[in-house]
Amino acid sequence: MKRILVVDDEIGALTLIGIMLERGGFEVLKAKDADQALAVLELEKPDLIILDVMMPGMDGIELCRLLRNRPDTAELPILILSARGDAKSVMSGMEAGASDYLPKPILHHDLVAKVRRMLDMGEGDADLRASL
Repeated sequence: MKRILVVDDEIGALTLIGIMLERGGFEVLKAKDADQALAVLELEKPDLIILDVMMPGMDGIELCRLLRNRPDTAELPILILSARGDAKSVMSGMEAGASDYLPKPILHHDLVAKVRRMLDMGEGDADLRASL
């Protein structure tokens, strides 16, 4: 079973995304902020990370950059989910190293399908980002 780390400071969103992914057949690890996400990563190795952008302390864009600079997470697929769907926000997420970006609110089917596609890509993620 593939494991997904979801990082979102809104407990309702964290719970809802977790339920969607669990119903989609994934194991879900949860963190409410960047510090908690980094603590989880010391103990667990997820197959994909989903980040919210707007969080207190370190935001999702900064966390994405940090994860890309760590040897253990540099190649992991990272999906940014954000209420900010404007072109500038999407570009900043992709420039930080995100594999993909989805605007909130997100439908169950769209989220599960996107995660499945990203996991099927696997090793090709780094090559895809490099070609963008």
